[in-house]
Amino acid sequence: MPIGFGIVGAGMISRFHARALAEVRGAKLVACCDSAPERAASLAREFQCAAYSSVEALLADPAVDAVTIATPSGAHMEPAVAAARAGKHVIVEKPLEITLKRCDQIIAACDKAGVKLSAIFPSRFHDSSKLMKQAVDQQRFGRLALGDAYVKWYRTQQYYDSGAWRGTWALDGGGALMNQAIHTVDLLVWLMGPVAEVQAYTATLAHERIEVEDVATATLKFENGALGVIEAATAAYPGYLKRIELHGSEGSAALEEEDVKTWDFAKKNRGDAAVRRQMATSKSTGGGAADPAAIGHHGHRLQLQDFVDAIRKDRAPAIDGREGRRSVEIILAIYQSAKTGKRVPLPLKSDPKLK
Repeated sequence: MPIGFGIVGAGMISRFHARALAEVRGAKLVACCDSAPERAASLAREFQCAAYSSVEALLADPAVDAVTIATPSGAHMEPAVAAARAGKHVIVEKPLEITLKRCDQIIAACDKAGVKLSAIFPSRFHDSSKLMKQAVDQQRFGRLALGDAYVKWYRTQQYYDSGAWRGTWALDGGGALMNQAIHTVDLLVWLMGPVAEVQAYTATLAHERIEVEDVATATLKFENGALGVIEAATAAYPGYLKRIELHGSEGSAALEEEDVKTWDFAKKNRGDAAVRRQMATSKSTGGGAADPAAIGHHGHRLQLQDFVDAIRKDRAPAIDGREGRRSVEIILAIYQSAKTGKRVPLPLKSDPKLK
């Protein structure tokens, strides 16, 4: 029997999950719900599943074994905890939540219920990301010196005006960093290792009627001694491909979206020629640089497949709740530094007061 999935929240991102689930072995979308019944009904018609108007009704459906949380970022905790208490496995769209306390409540509820928990970071599942991670693990970079992430995207004013929750601390939890760049923050730290300290600036320069940043810069000191930079924006017209660069004493490599753009190592190996051949022919799409809907669902498919396999084999998902929490903590530390003007060490002792 396939594992039955229910989607909580029928906004834009829910359709990426629905399309991905249609291609996952051993999974089936069986239900969805939304506080606006017409949105749930529309999603249900499109993907041939049951529609509910409440989380409670969806969780009462015995066909639902696992739940995808696709509500606004600051409304992830309540349905995730309810799902765990109902004995359902839980996968949460990024960010896991917008405060450490709320992240921890989700993690604790899933631990107590003995259900699987995963946070959506599909970039880790791309072949190029795994290739870069393999090079790090094989120490091909030598001593890591620099790790940089750039997400110079563009969002119109209409984007922020399209939903009352967008651009608010209460439900978006932040701006260009928490909403858009968090995937790249997660990928950078997965590759470079834990962050020891941050110092940052944020600003709102190109948009009106939002509480959060549309530009952010941060310098990082990693636990391994390497230094780094994060730049994030939704104010960089017309929007450019996200980029990660790693540099070390014996090698350098860079990713642009899903493509390897730089691959230079002092010690060559047999696979390098194949990487360069692929580099010569690859061509990334615009991703979400200017249009949040212009992303593929293949990364979600790969991560959902891992989640289904983790349930069936009773193992931890590749990205569990604690991994999902890590990028939230780094972004909150960046916000704290920008607000106070001080360097902020990690781990954080508590949630910073950002409003």
